Amino acid sequence: MKEQAKKTLREATLEDLPNLLALENRCFTGDRLNRRQFRWLIQKGHAAVQLLELTAPQESAEGKTLAAYLLILFHRGTALARIYSIAVNPDFQGQGLGEFLMQQAEVLALDAGCTALRLEVRTDNTGAIALYERLGYRKFGQYADYYEDHSDALRFQKRLHKEPAGQFRKIPYYQQTLPFTCGPACLLMAMKAQDESTLLTRQQELQLWREATTIFMTTGHGGCGPRGLALAAWRRGFKVELWLNVEGPLFIKGVRNPVKKSVISLVHEGFKEELAQTDIVEHFAEITQADLTSVLEAGGVPLVLISSWQFSREKSPHWVVVTAMDEQFIYLHDPDVDEEDQKSLVDTQQVPISRLEFSRMACFGKEKLRTAVVVYPARR
Repeated sequence: MKEQAKKTLREATLEDLPNLLALENRCFTGDRLNRRQFRWLIQKGHAAVQLLELTAPQESAEGKTLAAYLLILFHRGTALARIYSIAVNPDFQGQGLGEFLMQQAEVLALDAGCTALRLEVRTDNTGAIALYERLGYRKFGQYADYYEDHSDALRFQKRLHKEPAGQFRKIPYYQQTLPFTCGPACLLMAMKAQDESTLLTRQQELQLWREATTIFMTTGHGGCGPRGLALAAWRRGFKVELWLNVEGPLFIKGVRNPVKKSVISLVHEGFKEELAQTDIVEHFAEITQADLTSVLEAGGVPLVLISSWQFSREKSPHWVVVTAMDEQFIYLHDPDVDEEDQKSLVDTQQVPISRLEFSRMACFGKEKLRTAVVVYPARR
């Protein structure tokens, strides 16, 4: 009986760069990672770069050989991991190494506190698709023109624990195009979910920002507060509900310039006066997870303000859309695709956040602001 080579999985170091690049170039003809990307992932990336080495049997003098690598991306503040790449040396294909690495990816993801693994695969890669389905992955989407050669990609996900109790709300995704338009981007998603005729365009994004902005923030352009977003949705005919536990003016404590403070206060008063002339239901209370469950069951789409610290290590207010909830997790559409953090559109949709982590995130600043804007179908 032929003796099997011993498998060893270990973390990559900078010394492995030449071998990694050689393996990458041998396995792929396009969409290759380069030296700079590998270096960043090994040194700074929120990732796991694992090398699979095969040690020849004792009687052989060939020693260790790099047979494959596994690259997993993790994303701060979430319970989601993504298998970005698996490369198997053509000399060792057909020996089950790809499946072995898929199983190891689950172990690594669970060790990192993740409960879901995602990946992308070419639509014509039937062998890989069959493997993923056999391992329990389910298809949940498709991206057109995803690869370098313009091929489409199928999106697969596997829950590492039990499946969520309910189905995801089908909410279209829109990526914010500017650092200060997370609120308008989220509002576009919510309005599109309630009315198919809503246009997901940058022109609409900027128009919503102009209507809802606070004018100034601590730095840069002003973001959008809950009253401004609520009014923007109401003007377009939607039924709107608002939760707010801090009277305001919001976001003013981080602003030092007295002129800017006075402008923020004027905008705040203007929003309040306009809101009083509408039928928007305003709750002066914290939005609870029980409230979120109720509005989702009633057909509403909630926009929730969070602190972006858990996502980006920046203490700034950030709007997200809640798409689903189960016993363990709250699922989000995050409009911010941070390519510097190795995020892509794949990583910002239906993002699972533990209920405890979400409770921490959905509280901003020293005032402990908790707020949400819920968009329902058009008023009758």
